[in-house]
Amino acid sequence: MRCSMKRIMIDRRRLILALGGTASNHKSRTRTAEQSDEPTRFFASPLGKMPPGTRRHQTLPRVERANDFTIATGERIVLHGVSRASASCWATTLALDPTSRPILRRAWRLQRSLRASDFKNKFADDYVARDYVFFHLPAALLGIGARSLQAAPHLLSPQPLPSASICHVWGSPQQAVGSRGRNPDTDAMRMVEVDSGDTHAGRRRSSHRDLRLVWRHAYGGPVPHINGLAVGLDTDSSQGEVQAWFGDITLEAM
Repeated sequence: MRCSMKRIMIDRRRLILALGGTASNHKSRTRTAEQSDEPTRFFASPLGKMPPGTRRHQTLPRVERANDFTIATGERIVLHGVSRASASCWATTLALDPTSRPILRRAWRLQRSLRASDFKNKFADDYVARDYVFFHLPAALLGIGARSLQAAPHLLSPQPLPSASICHVWGSPQQAVGSRGRNPDTDAMRMVEVDSGDTHAGRRRSSHRDLRLVWRHAYGGPVPHINGLAVGLDTDSSQGEVQAWFGDITLEAM
């Protein structure tokens, strides 16, 4: 079995993004008080305070500094993130069958793009803005390395790891909108570039995506249950400084 501890720690660095609960809760997929079928809306929060409920700031191992997150006003009340040679996410746990609500709606705005963004290069896997959708896959459908990763949560963190995820990013001009591929650090994450460069910097960009199609293009087959969402900024590799504003992420019926 070729799954070294170094590889496990690399996978954890990109995937341990606040899915909440314990390993036993994750296996049973029973909804708890920490889970919801509706992400907390950012604009429901008092100004300057973090969203209540299941959303939480999730730091990353082996990353010296975390981002700064606050609630701010603009066109709408949004989550404002500042990244200074840092990386972390704001995440929520979910328990949702996306076949009933497959449309992911999201919005973001950034100060400027980060030229050192390239999901094909593990040393340039930084982004001004990124959002994640986390999925639960039965162990029987996972590869050997992924099963080993799930089987050793006590070696990694009290938080369960997502077994598969899709990450939408605002990347650099070097990668065209619509570019997609595997994350350079882990086979359990697929990357999709939905915005790039500075053409739309300073403007609110909104989009909607059918997660059934996104999953089919990324992994193939029917879309599994969703167990988390997250937004974040990442400049720890490039040592840059950027800002981004995130609107609500919602999952809706057709």
